[in-house]
Amino acid sequence: MLIMIKNRKEVPKMKFDCIVVGGGHAGCEAAHISAFMGAKTLLITMNQKNIADMPCNPSIGGTAKGIIVREIDALGGLMGRVADQSHFQIKMLNSAKGPAVRSLRAQADKITYPQNMFHELKNTKNLELMEGTVEDIIVEKNKIKAIVLNNGQKIETETLILTTGTYLKSNILIGNENTEGGPHGEPRSHYLSDNLKKLGFEIQRLKTGTPQRIKHSSIDFSKLKEEVGDNEYYTFSWDHAPSYKLNEQQKCYLLYTNEKTHNIVLSNLDKSAMYGGYVTGIGPRYCPSIEDKLVRFKDKERHQLFLEPESLFYDEWYLQGFSTSMPRDIQEQMVHSLEGLEHAIITKYAYAIEYDAINPLQIKPSLESKVIDNIFTAGQINGTSGYEEAAGQGIIAGINAVLKLKQKEPLILKRNEAYIGVLIDDLVTKGTNEPYRMLTSRAEYRLLLRHDNADLRLRDIAWKVGSITKEQYEATRKKKAQITELMDLLKKEKIKLNEENKSKLKKYNIELSSSKSFYELLKRPDINLKIIAEFLPLPFDELMKEQVEIAIKYEGYINKTERDVERMLKLEEKQIPEDIDYDKIKNIASEARQKLKKVRPLSIGQAARISGVNPSDISILAVYLKKEYSKNDGRDL
Repeated sequence: MLIMIKNRKEVPKMKFDCIVVGGGHAGCEAAHISAFMGAKTLLITMNQKNIADMPCNPSIGGTAKGIIVREIDALGGLMGRVADQSHFQIKMLNSAKGPAVRSLRAQADKITYPQNMFHELKNTKNLELMEGTVEDIIVEKNKIKAIVLNNGQKIETETLILTTGTYLKSNILIGNENTEGGPHGEPRSHYLSDNLKKLGFEIQRLKTGTPQRIKHSSIDFSKLKEEVGDNEYYTFSWDHAPSYKLNEQQKCYLLYTNEKTHNIVLSNLDKSAMYGGYVTGIGPRYCPSIEDKLVRFKDKERHQLFLEPESLFYDEWYLQGFSTSMPRDIQEQMVHSLEGLEHAIITKYAYAIEYDAINPLQIKPSLESKVIDNIFTAGQINGTSGYEEAAGQGIIAGINAVLKLKQKEPLILKRNEAYIGVLIDDLVTKGTNEPYRMLTSRAEYRLLLRHDNADLRLRDIAWKVGSITKEQYEATRKKKAQITELMDLLKKEKIKLNEENKSKLKKYNIELSSSKSFYELLKRPDINLKIIAEFLPLPFDELMKEQVEIAIKYEGYINKTERDVERMLKLEEKQIPEDIDYDKIKNIASEARQKLKKVRPLSIGQAARISGVNPSDISILAVYLKKEYSKNDGRDL
């Protein structure tokens, strides 16, 4: 249901269990899961046409990000299945590398994806959609009471989830031009961040950007290298079969910057909004503008770029990797210096966008604010960059808002359970002064957090909190049982070294001196399940086989990682009381004291991950807790 607000008199007094502000990727996941779990939910967005908008890269997934999408799906979210319905190319990244770094990436249609997401939301029970701009919030006894729209309308709520994206006091920057507005030139939110600041939220200024869009008919594709989708079916969602045809996937193209490009950029740095002193926000380190790349990596002769279609419904291509805030005339020179784009027509110029965000050290691991009770935040307002990072936070915020309503413990995913857990822990423990982007290197237990096992890791957890259906849960239970069955079969059965089998093994240059179990054979690097299937019938699904093969081949590494996890979990079990007074702890370093007071970690494990808190500080803290608290209440600290 879509509610149109024109003036205050037209709308009766309303009250919701949960209000979600913002219809981006975080807001969609938060609103959907809140409603699915039974809360009467309202999603407020400035413009319904921008729900699940993709203002930057027209893709879902990518390195590490594709794993987040599968985790969202495992938790009952929408992004994976909507991407499966909406893409025109998909491939597995890092397929030649180990399973810990493989991720799916799909080129999503910029028209179809938002339409499909909007359809999902419209058909979600307990969820209403409203067009409007939230400019203030009402707090009573340090708890959210209501939101206030720009027309003065007040709407009461028990919980509030802020997913405002890049719209808080946002400015568009092109060269020395500075224009108020959000992506696509949409109106910005003028007052909400100021009002949040009055309530005690710390506001920081961040920056991101987007590259040019190029008219398809003006590109000379004969000079570019084709990038095609994989010749194998994939889905992000665990619940649906592929709905596309392999031979109908759209092509993307690879190209590079060159010496001429670099000279144009470097000789005009003072005209860039970033280097000309017009930008106050801090940009993303791991998704920098082209001028930032050239300044930081002067030794590189060229930088890789991609041309990607944005939609099958219009004639614009996205120039991936060429984000800039240069003036339009310089952008023309830059684009025309690229091979294949000598006569390119720019349909939309690149720009930088500055916006307000909150300090993520002011949010709890549940994504609830430490400042005001029952306010949750997710996405770029927390300092992250990327659709997937936003959606991952959105589903956790939505789940925890409902759990708070039900007076249940929040869902806090650990670093060994999900990339989403790593993401949130990094934000609330370390904070960020630049847009945070998820990387595989951030996850120390990434061998456990693979793309292929997200459902096995998270669906039991999702079932316990009530965010998936019984059918989804039973499907995962069945899958686990089949994996166990296949593993037991490989351990039980041995290869017979008769002449026929020896001859088959010889084809693969394999010699055995004695009979071994197929489990032991599979540990060898030169043997896989396809070979074993020649000797032992394996009537199991390919997904089960993949799980078993990874588990057996990487058994030693997995066991070592799990031992590391055990040590980490022991530190997580040593909880820190909320009422601790860090000023009473003697001999702790002043920086550590300051950081501990700011973050207020929940456990010794979290405290140890805070930047500026050293092992000696942790030892002093642990001794203090054991001395002061265990004697008082018997807690095991």
